[in-house]
Amino acid sequence: MAHPGSSDDLLDAVRSGASGPELQELDLPTRFRAAFTLKDEVGIFEGHTDKDVRRSLHIGEVDMPELAPDECVVAVMSAAINFNTVWSAIFEPVPTFAFLEKFGRQGWHGARHDLPYHVLGSDGAGVVVRIGPGVKNWKAGDKVVLSPSYMDQEDHGSYDDAMMSESQLAWGFETNFGSLGEFCIVKANQLIRKPAHLTWEEAGASTLCAATAYRMLVGTHGARMKQGDVVLVWGATGGLGSYATQLVKNGGGIPVAVVSSDEKAAIVRAQGCEHVINRNDLDLGEQGLRHPKAGRILGEAVRRLVGEDPGIVFEYLGRETFGASVYVAKRGGKIVTCGSSTGFRHEYDNRFLWMRLKSIIGSHGFNYHEAVETNRLIALGMIHPTLSRVFPLDEAGEATRAVQRNQHVGKVAVLCAATAEGQGVDDPARRDRLADKLTLYRR
Repeated sequence: MAHPGSSDDLLDAVRSGASGPELQELDLPTRFRAAFTLKDEVGIFEGHTDKDVRRSLHIGEVDMPELAPDECVVAVMSAAINFNTVWSAIFEPVPTFAFLEKFGRQGWHGARHDLPYHVLGSDGAGVVVRIGPGVKNWKAGDKVVLSPSYMDQEDHGSYDDAMMSESQLAWGFETNFGSLGEFCIVKANQLIRKPAHLTWEEAGASTLCAATAYRMLVGTHGARMKQGDVVLVWGATGGLGSYATQLVKNGGGIPVAVVSSDEKAAIVRAQGCEHVINRNDLDLGEQGLRHPKAGRILGEAVRRLVGEDPGIVFEYLGRETFGASVYVAKRGGKIVTCGSSTGFRHEYDNRFLWMRLKSIIGSHGFNYHEAVETNRLIALGMIHPTLSRVFPLDEAGEATRAVQRNQHVGKVAVLCAATAEGQGVDDPARRDRLADKLTLYRR
């Protein structure tokens, strides 16, 4: 028998498929297990070259917070590791406790987040177990995917494009109570219906990267890709690139994937991407993509494959690749960027930007509509999860370390309340039809 305040009874009911009313009958635990960082450990990596996230990510019990009227409690069956989890765990470029302190000054709802620990995680899937009194469209028992875009419904900017709202936050990074735990707290407008043919670990590993790529390429706020557009995709087997390649192909574009090994080239070809460049074959010497002629050499490789320069360059690597990206885009082309994982300070020759009328488009996250549209494509079987590795919650530090050291392709998942891989499938017939594509990154 679970002790008072334990999560065991409720999680056992979720795992057994209990109905919404049955879940409501069970007590919400006062504490639950989660992965978190500690405020008093900020600075532990000063002077260290290798900032090993396994030192700063802890697994233990945390308090269940009070629920706001527009929020839900979700039993998290599976979560995923994103690079923002790495940033949080190394306390760079800014310790995330600074975000929590700022949020804490916004009344009682924000003050709940300003704690000496930070529960991380911005991707996940699970079952709703409680709803606040202001929630209309969701109920206990609903199986959901979690969107990491945290938006203030009272901010007027969110009614045009929530990403233009000054109050928009990245859940689990700039807020507390993220997905890397047995339970999480989300706003109702973070919930999306779970694709029925996916396992928990597949469903919970896609939204952040897939919807970010959707906004960059397909949505009205990004590059607005059209049929026949040639799109250069850096890091095409990474978290973002693995979805970008699929979105380009699915939308009638022509993806040109850049990878770093023959093994990764085989994966993107199996995704249906015909044109692949192994950057190690570009003969750039020790300087790599920072070689002064890297853009010209890359451009020649692209033209050999497709006969023209890319109209869109999908950028998130930053310092290492940005100069080549600006050079290689065609006249009037677009470089759309959402990050800088190799460094935030970019250097490029501005003549190639202004004289050839190119555009740099900054893109960040996605709004609720874009997240729902992305998961609709996944539910239809047009876009597929790119999950490669799965860890238990006790090994969340190891999972984050794998992403920190780039020891993975696609996405890395963490089982939270799910007891094993392969659970959560409600449409086995569709799954059988798509099995080869769903397991591609696992092979």
